[in-house]
Amino acid sequence: MPSYEALSELLEPGTTVLLTVECQEGVVGADSALPELAGEARDSGALANVARLVAAAHAGGVQVVHAVAERRPDGRGAGRNARLFRAAARLPVQQVTGTPAVRVAAPIEVAEEDLVVRRLHGLSPLTGTDVDPLLRNLGCRTLIVTGVSANVAVPNAVFDAVNRGYTVVVPADAIAGVPSDYTPAMIRHTLALVATVATTDEVLACLERAGGIRRA
Repeated sequence: MPSYEALSELLEPGTTVLLTVECQEGVVGADSALPELAGEARDSGALANVARLVAAAHAGGVQVVHAVAERRPDGRGAGRNARLFRAAARLPVQQVTGTPAVRVAAPIEVAEEDLVVRRLHGLSPLTGTDVDPLLRNLGCRTLIVTGVSANVAVPNAVFDAVNRGYTVVVPADAIAGVPSDYTPAMIRHTLALVATVATTDEVLACLERAGGIRRA
């Protein structure tokens, strides 16, 4: 884990953005299309930790971006070139634009200043979406990546951000995947090679001190 000083240098509020990945009702909510993943996100505390980080970002002046995956009711433009896409198209809960499934899930609160970026294709929150140009316009240098899943979307977000020149911080207890033992292995053997890995409490300590916030 990084030292407090090293992490604080990375998490300057004016140049830091917090990204939540697919923390939507149809993925991590009570009526998820992927109940095993939803259960892991909640039971592990990852979703609650994402909510804590979002609340601290709101209080400390750190921009929050929510990346949501969805599809049109007719499926136009959606990928069919991977087994995952074909399986998702058969699930009983569909991430259809305008439905409750694509709302950011509780207990995460969406503030008026948050940006919500919706994608209709692909595996990555960054590639082919508005996230990268928005981050550049915001003056982002460090991207905090949270959410699901550690299997697919989170590593895609981390790699794409690093390839675009951002420094990435991953709060290890604010991401989730399945099975439960996969996430720590992914973090240790893959994400830790390209990102700064910390805990939610460590990131919160830096954000709260930078923003002059005290914990309740």
